[in-house]
Amino acid sequence: MIYLDNAATTKPLFNAVKQSEKYLLCEYFNPSAKYKQGIETKKSIENARQIILKDLPPYFDVVFTSCGTESDNTAIFSFAKRGNVITTSGEHSAVYECFNQLKMRGIEVRFAKVLKDGRVDKEHLLSLVDDKTTFVSIVHVNNETGGINDVNDLSTAIKRKNPSVIFHSDGVQAFGKLPFSLSESVDLYSVSAHKIGGLKGVGALIKKKKLTLAPYIFGGGQENGLRSGTENVFGINVFAVAYNEKQANLRNDYEYVLSLKELFLSKLDKDVIKVISSEFCSPYILSLSAEGLRGEVIMHMMEEYGVIIGTGSACSSKNPHSRILKECGYGAKTLDGAIRISFSALNTKEEVEFAVEKLNECVKKLKGIMKK
Repeated sequence: MIYLDNAATTKPLFNAVKQSEKYLLCEYFNPSAKYKQGIETKKSIENARQIILKDLPPYFDVVFTSCGTESDNTAIFSFAKRGNVITTSGEHSAVYECFNQLKMRGIEVRFAKVLKDGRVDKEHLLSLVDDKTTFVSIVHVNNETGGINDVNDLSTAIKRKNPSVIFHSDGVQAFGKLPFSLSESVDLYSVSAHKIGGLKGVGALIKKKKLTLAPYIFGGGQENGLRSGTENVFGINVFAVAYNEKQANLRNDYEYVLSLKELFLSKLDKDVIKVISSEFCSPYILSLSAEGLRGEVIMHMMEEYGVIIGTGSACSSKNPHSRILKECGYGAKTLDGAIRISFSALNTKEEVEFAVEKLNECVKKLKGIMKK
């Protein structure tokens, strides 16, 4: 199998699972227990927290959650409570649907336009900010197009207009993949373990220490009272080890994956397949469209060759068309034929060459059939 849907989820890193399996099989104690084994288990969570924090400025802290969606929800519903709040029309559903919920609660919601490649229209975004704006959330890397928003620059520009704004970013498709560091103008940043070789069921909200979150889940007061529920000790430790490995190889992986994307594009038949992602997009994500065809049909044809690709966000797979690509300004023909290729450093050049060859074949075959 050739797996090219890494934006949906990634293969867990073997070393991360192996190093952490003792917390699943042997040291499976409840970290809230007061006996020695529980205390030692609790220490492993704090060690994992420090691993995530080591590359961040000292004014940040980390709250472990169950996923990126929970992290987004926690950030948004903690601070988007009054005045007007702003996001983009091309956000992941974990943010977009929260803002729709805020609108139903009587909060004034403003949506900034996005460009053709999924990046936010900076000029329009800034025009929406005024002295009553309290909260802004801008995705770091668009999950369908790979469009990269410079969240450090955007948050700085927003706070020039209104210094009191709380700025949040969904960093799920950027964390552990892009070479960057968070600036002081970013207040909250959501991440997910299974996008970087960790396990599903673990995420984190990176937050300024000075900010007081409103707990999203109540109970026994775990995570310093910010996220109740017995911690996923195994998953948290896998996350930390996977992050360590990704950080150690981040720049090399970035350049390698970029070479895979460039190889794919160099062999792609652009006469029959439209490229949506631009040069300003993450090398890990490539958005395409076989206009006039059905992306789902192409996905299943590729599956017959052992190549796994996506048709957009797995979190929105029940929708006939991509809301995000629609907001980018594309019409029905492009939306129908939309497919997403997402790479990993585990992919090989041989896999990429085979995949693009079969993609060209599938699209040409379908277009030929349609002509007949």
